[in-house]
Amino acid sequence: MTKQSFTPAYPAELRERGVRLFRENCADYASDTVAYKAIASKLGCSPDSLRVWCQRAERDAGQRSGLTSAEKDRIKELEREVRELRQANEILKKASAYFAAAELGRPFRK
Repeated sequence: MTKQSFTPAYPAELRERGVRLFRENCADYASDTVAYKAIASKLGCSPDSLRVWCQRAERDAGQRSGLTSAEKDRIKELEREVRELRQANEILKKASAYFAAAELGRPFRK
């Protein structure tokens, strides 16, 4: 199975810059929502994207509960491996049944 690459809509540098700007300037705004809207408009992204980036950065830094990006990547990798192993097991079961049936059809040798 080939690995499909996913290209994020925004470059990593822009996401990091957005998180940094939010952290540095959120105190200047009445609420986080207002800060997300103002900073996102300057970056050219949606406020929701900026909010998700900030939450992910907080999880990765251990400041927010939830799975870190590395943990999510590892889970995806393990799920893919389990899927491949299940497929291999299914193939082996079918091959085993095929050869067992073929063995029954053969005459007995002494």
